[in-house]
Amino acid sequence: MSLDEATAGFLAQAAEGGGKPLYEMTPDEVRAMNDDFIGLYGPGPEMTDVENVTVEAADGHSIPVRILTPSSTPRGVFVYYHGGGWVVGNPDQFDTLARQLAAGTGCTVVLPDYRLAPENVYPAAANDAWDVLTWTAARHPDLPLIVGGDSSGGNLAAVVAQQAARQNGPRLDLQVLVYPVTDSDTENATYLDPANQLMLDKKAMDWFWDLYTPDPSTRANANVSPLQGDVANTAPAIVLIAEYDVLRGEGEAYAAKLEAAGVPVQLRVFDGQMHGFFQFVNILPGSAAGVEYVSSTVTRHLDSL
Repeated sequence: MSLDEATAGFLAQAAEGGGKPLYEMTPDEVRAMNDDFIGLYGPGPEMTDVENVTVEAADGHSIPVRILTPSSTPRGVFVYYHGGGWVVGNPDQFDTLARQLAAGTGCTVVLPDYRLAPENVYPAAANDAWDVLTWTAARHPDLPLIVGGDSSGGNLAAVVAQQAARQNGPRLDLQVLVYPVTDSDTENATYLDPANQLMLDKKAMDWFWDLYTPDPSTRANANVSPLQGDVANTAPAIVLIAEYDVLRGEGEAYAAKLEAAGVPVQLRVFDGQMHGFFQFVNILPGSAAGVEYVSSTVTRHLDSL
């Protein structure tokens, strides 16, 4: 299938605006660019309760966290790690998406503002992801617990799912991986495919990897590249992938690895979509389809518990 018409138009409009490629920008420039999208997303569904709290991390620093509760009787709690290559992103940029997920699943959504590179390189983000997960499990011991995220946030979700299984940590009922980063190999077929060099391309991912893991020797660590880790006994998984995405190959490989280990997996490739479509709520129609798919699949899973 060719690239979705709305996406092609969006990319054409962006190209007309000029500007440097992402990998030629500074992290602060990319962060400012992402902030510009907040107004385009618009407000999300109303919540019964919105809290902005801090979680005390194991090493003593504080992690800001936004908690979005859709009703007085949430069906579960969903820790959602935002994407952005471990370099950009914050709860304000993902607030509308998180509200849609909360409304669609009936779950309280916990949105961590984990530490970003290059100011804080690996393992800062992975440690924050784990600390927020364990804090959430302790705060909501009687609710089903879900982890998820998109892109680098999907990476963090996969990492903590493995860590929970490996360390007999919080019991996870589901992991939701949206075009996740699962491996540091940027020389595979989907990375090299010219059709996938869109908003996120190979050069941009190399830039993100260099900022998050400036020491390349760390990249084989399962807490960096979960495709290299042990997925046995991890939570059932929903894996959502974009057709036109440099990360497609590693997302499919991770789903296959989960399935081979006996982990229940629901994999869906969204035809005609590019990397990043899921977060572009109220901008790309594919986002609404992706959110509806995640929401309905999570709901069916909760119904089965």
